[in-house]
Amino acid sequence: MIKHLTEIVEEARKKGRKRLAVAYGQDSHTLEAVYNAYKEGLVEPTLYGDKEVIEQVCRDNDIDIKVFNIVNEPNDVKCVQQAVAAVVAGNADVLMKGLVSTDKYMRGILNKDAGLFPPKGVLSHVSIVEMKSYHKLLVISDVAVIPLPDFKQKMKQIGYLSATANLLGITTPKIACIAPSEQVLPNVISSTEGALLAKMGDRGQLGNVIIDGPLSLDVALYKEVAEHKKVKGSSIAGDPDCLLFPNLESANVFFKCASHLCGGELAAMVMGTKVPCVLTSRGDTSLTKLYSIALACLAAK
Repeated sequence: MIKHLTEIVEEARKKGRKRLAVAYGQDSHTLEAVYNAYKEGLVEPTLYGDKEVIEQVCRDNDIDIKVFNIVNEPNDVKCVQQAVAAVVAGNADVLMKGLVSTDKYMRGILNKDAGLFPPKGVLSHVSIVEMKSYHKLLVISDVAVIPLPDFKQKMKQIGYLSATANLLGITTPKIACIAPSEQVLPNVISSTEGALLAKMGDRGQLGNVIIDGPLSLDVALYKEVAEHKKVKGSSIAGDPDCLLFPNLESANVFFKCASHLCGGELAAMVMGTKVPCVLTSRGDTSLTKLYSIALACLAAK
C-alpha cells in the first residue's frame, strides 16, 4: 500500500512516460512541476501558452526549455481549447491546468462539442492529502467542482474515491460520510444521506467499500473521540481511507487547512472525464503540482 505521496511518483514512473497537455502553462510553479515530472520520467510535456512568457520564466528559474514542446498561444481560453482537442484526438494522455482560472478550465472540459466529457457523466474532484497529524494518506472529495452534490452524485463520488484508493493499493477502502454530528439528524441532509449511503454500502450496492455515516470529522479521524462519545459499531472511526464531504465549502476549507495550517502536501485530479485531468489551485506549490501530475499519470490508461 502506498503510504506517502513520493511513492505515487515511484509507481507512476513504472508505467512509462505519459503525454501531458498543459493548458496555459506559463507560470513558474507549473513549469517547475512539469519540468520535474519530465526529469522523474513521468511525462512528455506539451505546453499551450505564450512562448515569450514561457521562455522568460524558464530563464528566470533555470529550467531547460528544450524538454517542452510549445504551442504558442497567448489567449488562455484558446489554450484550454487546444489542449482539450489534443487529448480528444488521442495526442495526449493527461490534461493539466496551468495559470488559467478554474472556471475557464472546467468550461473547456465540459464543452459538449469538445468530446472530453461523456454524456450524462458526473465530474468530481478528488484529492489525496498527506499530513503529519494523520497516520496514512487521506483521499477526499469534492473541494473544487460540485458545489452541493445530490444523492446520485454522492454515489458517483464514492466510486471515484474508491477508485483513487485502489490506485494506492487499498482493495477495500473505508469511506466516512462527513456530517455535523455522528447522530442521524432527520433535518440535516448530509446526516440522512450519510446514513443511506452507509446502509447501501452494507448491502454491497456501492462496490467493494466499507462506508459509515453520518460521522463528524473528529469522530471519523480520531478513535479516542469516538470512544469518548460512545460511538458504537463503527469499523471506520479513527481509520478512514477516504472522506466524503457534504459540500464544496466544507471540503475546500479542510483542504486549505490541511495544506496551510497543517503543513500537508497534496495531489489532486478531476475524475469522470475520458482521461485524468490535473486540477490544482494557481497558488499551490510546484511540489503539489508534481504529485498531482504523478497521480494523474498513475490513473491514466
